[in-house]
Amino acid sequence: MNDWHPGSTPRRLGIYGGTFDPLHHGHLIAATEVRAVLGLDAVVFMPAGQPPHKRDLAITPAYQRVRMIELAIAGHPGLALSTLDLAPDRPAYTAELLARLRDVWGADHELFFVLGADALRDFPGWHAPERVAALARLAVVARPGVAMDLAAITRAVPATAGRLHAVAIPLIDIASHDLRARVAAARPITFQVPATVEAYIAAEGLYREDEHRSGAGTRNAGEREGR
Repeated sequence: MNDWHPGSTPRRLGIYGGTFDPLHHGHLIAATEVRAVLGLDAVVFMPAGQPPHKRDLAITPAYQRVRMIELAIAGHPGLALSTLDLAPDRPAYTAELLARLRDVWGADHELFFVLGADALRDFPGWHAPERVAALARLAVVARPGVAMDLAAITRAVPATAGRLHAVAIPLIDIASHDLRARVAAARPITFQVPATVEAYIAAEGLYREDEHRSGAGTRNAGEREGR
């Protein structure tokens, strides 16, 4: 199956990465708010493979995480899915991923990399943050209890000047690791994930024995290894 492609007409695209294990309403709210506020043509969910910084974390097989995203975004034309970051030769860093997207999709699209306010604080320490900012604008979504200091980031990484976009979203504090723990404890996750995702989790028997470390998850938008 061919991967999603935006076509040749220049478009404004959000790139939303993470393990999405599982995808939940917090992810969907962030994606739809970013799209609306920034006037994007689409926000593309890009599930990641096994991140090197999570090698001790048992992550659900990619095909199941992909299927949950497919179920969640069905009927929402402004949301899309790309499996490019699941390829065996997947880029190790965000800068490399964005460069590959420009190679595969074409250089005329305007990219917006979605990340949480908590991840933004670490952005100056990412691999090649100047190149990340040159390849994509940064769509920074609010996180509960996390202040956004865009000026401090611009001082640390001058290439971000004029390329940081703060997006206020409803602060719904849902975390994938909490959902996995709830399923393992036979507690409900209704209304925290789409009904189709909840049904898939039950049908596939996912998370019944929570092998995931309780402190890990896909809570932060734009999470990648080594950044």
